[in-house]
Amino acid sequence: MPDAPAGAADAAAAPAPAAAQASRSRNQRAWARFKRNRVGYVSLWLFIAMLVVSTLAELVSNDRPLVAKYEGRWFFPVLSNPPETALGGDFATPTDWKDPFIAAQFDKPGNWRLGTVNPHSATSTDYFSRQPDPAPPGARNVLGTDSQGRDMLARLLYGFRVSIWFALALTFVGTVLGVLAGAMQGYFGGKLDLTLQRVIEVWGAVPELYLLIIFASIFEPSLLLLLILLSLWGWMGLSDYVRAEFLRNRSLDFVKAARALGLTNRQIIFRHVLPNSLTPVITFLPFRMSAAILALTSLDFLGLGVPPTVPSLGELLNQGKANLDAWWIIVPTFILLALTMLLLTFIGDALRDAFDTRKS
Repeated sequence: MPDAPAGAADAAAAPAPAAAQASRSRNQRAWARFKRNRVGYVSLWLFIAMLVVSTLAELVSNDRPLVAKYEGRWFFPVLSNPPETALGGDFATPTDWKDPFIAAQFDKPGNWRLGTVNPHSATSTDYFSRQPDPAPPGARNVLGTDSQGRDMLARLLYGFRVSIWFALALTFVGTVLGVLAGAMQGYFGGKLDLTLQRVIEVWGAVPELYLLIIFASIFEPSLLLLLILLSLWGWMGLSDYVRAEFLRNRSLDFVKAARALGLTNRQIIFRHVLPNSLTPVITFLPFRMSAAILALTSLDFLGLGVPPTVPSLGELLNQGKANLDAWWIIVPTFILLALTMLLLTFIGDALRDAFDTRKS
């Protein structure tokens, strides 16, 4: 639980700097408790590292080099791919950097190129490979290729980026909606609370999967459509916890003191009640992200998720189901998903302990 509705009564009557200082002190104590949980602290940094690497995927895994110099001219293909005619080719088409002719051009003295760590992108196909697809791990593809000849390491990296940023967006939207709905119910109570509770009960009974199937058949699949549809249900679970916290905190002395000082409902909610009601919100964030990642993966596995051109972990799992002999497709995908879920679980447990003052 938060460190202090006890000090919040004084904060309601104290000047704003004193209240801000009390809030900073509370946060510092929670952060110190979080750091003492070594598993959760290390998991947080590992998750941040995975997020940064996947966000910069084009600089880590790309079939286009970062920098190239050809006959005294400089190119930055990772930003803008030049046509083949600029590199001695015959066609004004985007350069295929896996073409043996292009490779031979940079074997000449004075010409060079600096490639990425993994010289494959998520959508590129090596048409000059002599192995049938899906190909097992080898020197050309560290984790092999999928059924369409695309590099597995690149598909995992780009697919993880799509999943994690979608989960962040869905968690943010669901958290904002859940906090607003729960705050209104818990603070005002009465008929508003009863009405919203009935609305939540009716809306929660609507079969979500059926609506997703219907919309997937009507509209073109996209991440934005999935974000909107999943957000319609993603806020309800959190609103119950926020409502309970507001119902408890609104009758405490610091709220009564704030009302006696003439503060408006808006000021009381956002300055005093909400900061003391955020414990369930913060502790549930990692678990909500896990649920969002699994939701997107499941929908992609069923073919109801992102378009086929977008890298997806669920689509890789579907390929692994269709190619059971190609273990290099399903095993790395499963390991990546399991590792992500494990890190988020450790972070959530550490946050729960950090905001539990009984474990200080």
